[in-house]
Amino acid sequence: MKPPAKTNAVRILDGLGIAYELRSYKVDLNDLTATNVANKIGMAAEQVFKTLLTEASDGEHFFAVVPGDQELDLKKMAAAARVKKVELASLKQVEPLTGYLRGGVTVVAAKKPYPAIADETIELFDQISVSAGLRGLQVVLAPADYLRATGASVADLTRGATA
Repeated sequence: MKPPAKTNAVRILDGLGIAYELRSYKVDLNDLTATNVANKIGMAAEQVFKTLLTEASDGEHFFAVVPGDQELDLKKMAAAARVKKVELASLKQVEPLTGYLRGGVTVVAAKKPYPAIADETIELFDQISVSAGLRGLQVVLAPADYLRATGASVADLTRGATA
C-alpha cells in the first residue's frame, strides 16, 4: 500500500514542526459522517472532530470544529463568533469557499483563513483527529498543536453539553 498523499494541510503542519500521524481509510460516499470515519480509523467518535463552515447573517464565514458524535448548536456558535445569527453554509458553497469537498474540509490550508472556533471538549484529549484536507485521510495530533496551527479559539459549541 502506498503512503498517504501529502496534502497542503499536512505540509503546513510540517512547516510548523507539528508532530502528527496520518490515517487513511476507505471512503464511503453514502456515509461521510465523522462517526463512520472514527470507526474506520480506530478512534472514539468524540475524538474525531468535524469541520463545518458557517455563515453569519452579515455574510461573514466561520469554521466550527465539533466532535463527531455531537451536533453544532447554532446559537452557541453565533455567541462564540460574536454575531447575531449563524447558519450552516450550503453544501454548494463549501468547496468554492474552502477549497475542500464535503468530508474533507479542514481549517488548515483552507482557501481563505476564516476564523475558527473549536468545541471546548477538544482540550479533553491527548490526541484528536481532523481531516487532512482529503476524503479518506485523517491527521491525528495533539489538540494544543491543532489550536496553534489553526489559531482557533475554544468555546462550548454543542447541544446538550451543559447540565
